Amino acid sequence: MSGPRQKRSCRGPGHLFVVCDEVHHWIESNAGVYVWETLDRNVQKTAGAGSRLIETTNAYNPNENSIAQRTHEAVLAGAGRLLYDCVEALGEIDFKDRAQVVEAVRAAYGDSSWVDVDGIADAIQDPRTPPAVAYRFYLNRIQENADGWISKDVWSLCLSENDPIRLGDQIAIGFDGSLRGDATGAIGCRLRDGRLFPIHLQENPRDPNNPDWEVDVLAVEAAIGRAFRDYLVEWMYCDPPYWQEAIGRWSIEYGDDRVFEYWTNRPTRMVQATERFHSAVAVQDISHDGDEDLTRHVLNAVTREVPQGTLITKDSPRSKKKIDLAVCAVLAFEARADAIADGRLKRRRGRVVGF
Repeated sequence: MSGPRQKRSCRGPGHLFVVCDEVHHWIESNAGVYVWETLDRNVQKTAGAGSRLIETTNAYNPNENSIAQRTHEAVLAGAGRLLYDCVEALGEIDFKDRAQVVEAVRAAYGDSSWVDVDGIADAIQDPRTPPAVAYRFYLNRIQENADGWISKDVWSLCLSENDPIRLGDQIAIGFDGSLRGDATGAIGCRLRDGRLFPIHLQENPRDPNNPDWEVDVLAVEAAIGRAFRDYLVEWMYCDPPYWQEAIGRWSIEYGDDRVFEYWTNRPTRMVQATERFHSAVAVQDISHDGDEDLTRHVLNAVTREVPQGTLITKDSPRSKKKIDLAVCAVLAFEARADAIADGRLKRRRGRVVGF
């Protein structure tokens, strides 16, 4: 979606009538929020003369903070002079059960007698239709976790207890750091086969008795130091915010040809890395040992559409479900690819032994 759908408006004597279509697609990245704010201000100025703004939408993705979401949350917060009308299918629905699907479609479409109920039921039961799409676009239900990135079943297929990580293995590292709110962690990825393993994790415990919790920086430093001592670290990608000084020191200490900044807030590059990781998981070109923290973070991640493609994020901005190790895994897998492209998988470093 490159931009908001064209709005339709008409002007009478001193007033406006504006219709904004599919406002679940009106988000900040495509300037939809800016367009809506401009329209809304003009309507508000002449509301007393009869100006009105109508929004039509499908169920929104709660990760995008779209105009549809903002309007709904404004209604829930008690904002005045808003009329919100929504009908959705409720309850658990077995998409393999035709009777349940038909009943759900009829519930969602209410008295819209012209709707092709069987046609919509066919679309829902089409194996190419993801459940999230069925709920949002056919049954009008807002899904908190509607766009899961990697399913548990797919991730489980990458589980392997064979050939564990050994000291001295050639690896790449992905690092994502915070100070207080989110988690700080590092994931390793073996060069020869893409096997992932945890190096470090600290998560804010959200303990009300410890509201001033901060990441133990010395523990992070120690974990990175151990990784460089225990393995042949060929490439390390680090997300810089809050940690630029540390990353600079690591680059000096361990080699500026091995430690690099990788800004995850640059969507084009991050979209490509995320898609490569997802594809590798789908065909089991990645393996892991079932580490609970890494698995939890990967399964917590949901997708967010941007003009450049698909990124991953938490299921809502205030969610306590962390995804930082999933980000680390993407960076580690990308670092592995760049190390291999640089010829480092074939290079054997000599060791200096002192007596």
